[in-house]
Amino acid sequence: MLIYLRVLKESFAFAVNALRNNKLRTFLSLLGVTIGIFSIIGVLAAVDSLEKEIKGSLSSLDNSTIYLTRRSFGPTQVPRWKREQFPDVTYDEFQNINKSLNGVEAMSFILFVGPESVKGGENTVSNVNVNPVTDDYYDVEELQVVKGRFFNEQESVAGTPVIVIGDEIANSLYGQQDPIGQRLRLYGQKFTVIGVLKKEGSGLFGDSKDTAVFIPVNMARRIFGDNNKASLPGIIIKPVDDVDNAKFIAELKQKFRTLRGLKPDEVDNFFVNQLQGFTDAIDSIASTMSAIGAAIGAFSLLVGGFGIANIMFVSVKERTNLIGIQKALGAKKKFILLQFLFEAIILAVIGGLIGLLFVWLISKGASQLTGDFEFILSSSNMFWGMFFSTIIGLIAGIIPAWMASKLDPVEAIRTGM
Repeated sequence: MLIYLRVLKESFAFAVNALRNNKLRTFLSLLGVTIGIFSIIGVLAAVDSLEKEIKGSLSSLDNSTIYLTRRSFGPTQVPRWKREQFPDVTYDEFQNINKSLNGVEAMSFILFVGPESVKGGENTVSNVNVNPVTDDYYDVEELQVVKGRFFNEQESVAGTPVIVIGDEIANSLYGQQDPIGQRLRLYGQKFTVIGVLKKEGSGLFGDSKDTAVFIPVNMARRIFGDNNKASLPGIIIKPVDDVDNAKFIAELKQKFRTLRGLKPDEVDNFFVNQLQGFTDAIDSIASTMSAIGAAIGAFSLLVGGFGIANIMFVSVKERTNLIGIQKALGAKKKFILLQFLFEAIILAVIGGLIGLLFVWLISKGASQLTGDFEFILSSSNMFWGMFFSTIIGLIAGIIPAWMASKLDPVEAIRTGM
């Protein structure tokens, strides 16, 4: 064991000397490994960060959450002209489904509407995400109210002009004042603030609840009407945890088809969109991006491997005389082999460490510049980066090391002279 440690120590010394004595050559050789590791780990870190941010934005909703609307959230085989003829989901359909569907933890009727401006006192906030919903939406999305409360069933059914606002809206309109009980103007109507949501931070797509408000859907229905194309009605359903997902969706579709009087040979004139499909699509895109990035980085790493192989061939050539002397003094083939293998691996590891350092520095700098978006350099990515570096060094050094171990002592000393 001590002999191997000694060989490792000597190999490290040889590698350091090679770095010192041939700075330009070594720099060019290590550059390929550095760029390769930087490419692979950089892409993996960026994909992981993006995936975490997207899923974090969706974390308040369970993957099993279902959206029932006349529009599809993803690709569909239904022609566009046919989709445009689909009727809107109605409030009466929501009430019927809410009473008859089994396995439901929470269900809410919602109107998807465009952003609006809200005014409170002398202050106005633009581009506010307005969410007209029923009271059960609080349980569907597991909202967190830090001041006041969410509106109740009675206020929801009656369409009472009350409103729950996000943290940023509260600060922009009222500053240090207590927003509870304050009046603000939305859609030309006055609403009473009854709740403030917990601060969430900015979302990846700018859809943070800090800039959102929630009002009773029946209040919005009076404003928009039930046939206004500026709004998209829908039903959001959160099934219970242990429900059979396929059976639940099948039962939902059957009940809705029955409500609409669809015949067995007629296609659904509505879409059941599940959040799980969206997260699966995110995972698929992330995997594809990771694979493409890894392939690009692998080519760079391969170039780095050729660079290390080149420097190892040169090292063998330069140290032919020394190899001959070592073998003449009794050094075995495996020690010569290990000596050059260790040197190749050390050179590759140094290149990998430099690549990881660059990724870490850039990720820290990017996180500081972007504020709420955090770039992640996970320990698993760091491990795989160093693993691939080591493998490249091993592969690049095996042939030069094997050639060095096979040198005849007499010929090596003569050639070196």
